[in-house]
Amino acid sequence: MRPPLSTLAALAALHPHARGSGVDYAGLFLASLASWAVLPGPGEAALIAAGISAAHHHLSLASVLLVAWAGASTGSTIGWIIGMQGGRGLLTAPGPLHHLRLALIARGDRFYERYGPLALLFTPSWIAGIHDMRWSRFVPSNAISTLVWALSIGLGAYLVGPSITDIAADAGLAGGLLAALLFVVGVVLVLRRRSHRSR
Repeated sequence: MRPPLSTLAALAALHPHARGSGVDYAGLFLASLASWAVLPGPGEAALIAAGISAAHHHLSLASVLLVAWAGASTGSTIGWIIGMQGGRGLLTAPGPLHHLRLALIARGDRFYERYGPLALLFTPSWIAGIHDMRWSRFVPSNAISTLVWALSIGLGAYLVGPSITDIAADAGLAGGLLAALLFVVGVVLVLRRRSHRSR
C-alpha cells in the first residue's frame, strides 16, 4: 500500500530543519520498504544517495534516517507477514525433497526460537515469518535491526560518502555467502543423520 505523500512529508518535517521535497523522502521510504519486504538492493542505494545528499545540505540527515527506518520497519513487517501466511505452506507442500524440507524447517524453527532476534539482523524478515517468529519477539527485534541498518548505512553515507557503497556491497556478499553456507551445512547434517538412521 503506497503511503500518501502528506504522511511522508509529515514524517520528514519532524526534524525542525527538514529540507528537500516530499518526493525525495517518499522515494526513500518506498525503496526502503521494497528492500526489507522482498527485493534487496534499492533501499541501500536510496539511503546512500540520501545520506550523501544530506551531507551536501540538500536533505535533513535526521529526516533521512527517520524515513528510511520507517520504510524499512514497514517493509520488514510486510515480509514477515508474507512468510507467515504463504512461505511456510509453500515449503511444507508435498513434492520433491519433502522430508528434507520438513527437517530443515524444524531445524530453522528451533534456531529462530533460540536466536530469533539475532537472526533477524542477518536474514530476510520473510524467513522469520516462515519459522513462525512470534510478533512479541518480532516487533522489537525488527525495530532494532532496521534502526541499525538506517543508522549504519545512512550515517556512513553522510560521513564517508560514496565509498560506503563498497562496504555495503562487501557486507551483502558476506551475508549471502553465510546464508548459503548455513543452508549447505543444514542439508549435509540432515542427510548424514538420515544415513545413520538407515543403518
